[in-house]
Amino acid sequence: MIPRHLQEKLVNALNSIPVVALLGSRQVGKTTLALEISKTNISKPISYLDLELDSDLAKLDDSESYLRRFENQLLIIDEVQLKPDLFRVLRGLVDIRKRAGEKTTQFLLLGSASRDLLQQSTETLAGRIRFLELSPFSILEIQATDPLGFNPEKLWFRGGFPDSYLAQNDNESWDWRSAFISTYVERDIPQMGLKIPATRMRRFWMMLAHLHGQQVNLSTLGKSLEVSHTTIRNYLDVLTDLYMIRQIQPWAGNTKKRLVKSPKVYLRDSGLLHRLLNISDHETLLGNPCVGASWEGFVIESIITIISDKWRYSYYRTTAQAEIDLVLEGPKQEVWAIEVKRSVAPKLSRGFHLACTDIRATKKFAVYSGTERYPLTEDTEAIGIIDLLSNLVKAP
Repeated sequence: MIPRHLQEKLVNALNSIPVVALLGSRQVGKTTLALEISKTNISKPISYLDLELDSDLAKLDDSESYLRRFENQLLIIDEVQLKPDLFRVLRGLVDIRKRAGEKTTQFLLLGSASRDLLQQSTETLAGRIRFLELSPFSILEIQATDPLGFNPEKLWFRGGFPDSYLAQNDNESWDWRSAFISTYVERDIPQMGLKIPATRMRRFWMMLAHLHGQQVNLSTLGKSLEVSHTTIRNYLDVLTDLYMIRQIQPWAGNTKKRLVKSPKVYLRDSGLLHRLLNISDHETLLGNPCVGASWEGFVIESIITIISDKWRYSYYRTTAQAEIDLVLEGPKQEVWAIEVKRSVAPKLSRGFHLACTDIRATKKFAVYSGTERYPLTEDTEAIGIIDLLSNLVKAP
C-alpha cells in the first residue's frame, strides 16, 4: 500500500540528485519503501546502515574514511538524525564525486525526525539534497487495494500506522498503539538529546489530545504542567518535529476583519488520538464528545498529506466566529473553502459563508461522512472524503 505518487517521486529523485532524504515518523514504512524501490529501480550495488545498531553506528566513528568505500554505490543510512555531524562529511563527498562526473544518487537518508535533520542538512547540503515525506496509510492508498470492501471508518478509528491498521483485531491494534506511545516518550524523545521527563511529555501529549482541533493557550498548559509557556512551545515543537502533531497556521491574506492568530493543533494520526483519549472501540468513539473534532482532524490530515507542495493550507477564523476549517490556495488562483461535518446531513453556518466572502473562495465544500455528492446551496456542495481526495489528486 505504498502510495504510487511517492514511489514516482522517490524514483525520480534517486535518479537525479546526489542525496535523497525520506522522512516520516517511526514505524511508518520508510525502510520498507526505500529497500523495495532501490532494489527495483537502482542498477548500482546497494548497502544499508541502521544507526540504531551500535555496530553500524560505530562504523561511522571515522565517517569520511568509511563512506569513501562506497564509490559508485547507493548507501542507505537509516535513522540518520542520530548522527547529525554526518552531513558535513556527505557534502564533501558529494562535491568530490560531482567533479568526477557522477550525477545520480549516492546516499539515501532515512529519518524519523525533522528538526535536527532539516537544520543540519539545509545548512550543509543545500542544492544537493531532496526531501520527501512518508505518511501513514491514507484513504486513497487503502481504497486502491480493496475498492469494494474498503471502510474508511476502520482507518479513522485505528489510524494509518501499518501495524495498527493491519492488526488482526481492535485489541491488538490498541496494544500496538499503547506500546508505540510509551516507546516515543521513554526512548525516542530522549534519544534525540531532548531532556524532557517521560511522565511530563506523556501528560502533555494527552492534554493536546483533549485540545485536538483547537487553538492552544501556551500559558494555560504551562500552569497545568508547572512549566513556562516557552517550555510548552518547545514541547509542542518537539512533537511537531517528530511527526506526531500538526500545527495549522491561520490564513494570512488581506482582510479588515480581526483574525485569530494562534495555530490550531491536531494529532496527525487518529488512532493515536483515540488511544490517548482512552477510546477503545468504534462504538465508544461514536458516542464520545470528541467525535466531531476527531473526524475533522482525520479529514484534514487526509487532505494535507495528498495535496502537492504547490498548494498552501491554513484555517480562517475571526474574533466574531466566522470560520473555515481548512483553506486551500492553489497555483491557479484557486481558493477552496472546506468545512468538515460528521453529520450525514451537513448544515453550514452563516459564519462559514461570511468567511468564504472574506477570502474570496472559488469553491466551497462541506465534507461529511456520507458518499453522495449534492448541492447545499447555489455555490456550495456536500461531498464525501473519497470523492474530494480524488478531485485533489487530479488538481495541479
